[in-house]
Parts: sequence; structure tokens; C-alpha cells
Amino acid sequence: MAILRMFINRFALYKQLITGRAKKIKMSKLHFTTKHANEATVTHNWYVVDGTNQTVGRMCAKIAAVLRGKNKAYYTPHVDCGDFIIVINCEKVKLTGNKMDEKVYDNYTGYPGGRKEEIAKDLQKRRPEVLIERAVKGMLPKNRLGRQLYKKLFVYAGAAHPHGAQQPKELKF
Repeated sequence: MAILRMFINRFALYKQLITGRAKKIKMSKLHFTTKHANEATVTHNWYVVDGTNQTVGRMCAKIAAVLRGKNKAYYTPHVDCGDFIIVINCEKVKLTGNKMDEKVYDNYTGYPGGRKEEIAKDLQKRRPEVLIERAVKGMLPKNRLGRQLYKKLFVYAGAAHPHGAQQPKELKF
């Protein structure tokens, strides 16, 4: 009998919902709502990362996460929540295994015969910043947001950088 009564009550409620005569249900105010970040609520900090004796891939993965803002409680995927990162001593980073001799960086000019290849050892001697920049860029989204995040990365070969006025904090991994 109880099952039949429950079925009748549900059927009556369903009929009211279809006809539009059901009471509007109010949500409880006791629950928490998700806060989405926007340009006005986000704060951007400055951090310095020392690349001395750091493994390139591991360091760049952590840098990419901070650039995206994944270290913050109010991370929102479609908003620039990330911080500014300054990488110093990038000529002292290391690659694991035989990558220094075997990893090939390709560059293509767009013209026939315009493909240039360079191994990591030669690239690190010539332009050490490019190793970090290319690794981080590959870990960011491939869209407008990713290009905006990439502009907040500053890589320098030596220990000096021109961003002292921003008072960057040291970021250790």
C-alpha cells in the first residue's frame, strides 16, 4: 500500500511539473558556491627560479603550472591566473641520459630546404635561453591564453636580471 501511495505522489508531482503548476523549489543558502576568478580578482606575483643543476623537463613542468596559476586556490582554466616567472642561470641546467648529445631541435623557415637541425649541446652553447623557453612553451595551451601566459616568462643566461623593481620572491622546487 505504501509503495502505491509513493507512486501516486510521484505521478502527481510529475504531472504538476509538466503542466507548470508545481511550486518553485528554492535552493538552500547554506552551501558554498564556486568562485570563478576574473581579471579584477586575480593577483599576479613575481618569482625567481634558479636553474643551476636543475633537470630541464622537471623544472619547466613546475614553471608551466605556476604560469597557468594552478598553484592558486581560485584557479580558473580560461582566465590568466598565473604569476610572472624569471629564470636565471639557464646555462647551468642539465638534461638526463644522452639527451645532451642526441636530442635534436628542429627549426623550419617555411622555405624549401629551410629545415635547420641543432643538437641540445650546441643550442645550449649558442642560446641557452631557448632550451627553457621551448620546453615551457610546449607545456602551455596552444591558444590565445597560452600566448598570453608565455609572455610572462623571462629567461636569462646569467645570474643578473633587470626585474629587481618587482621584488620577486624565490621559488624553490
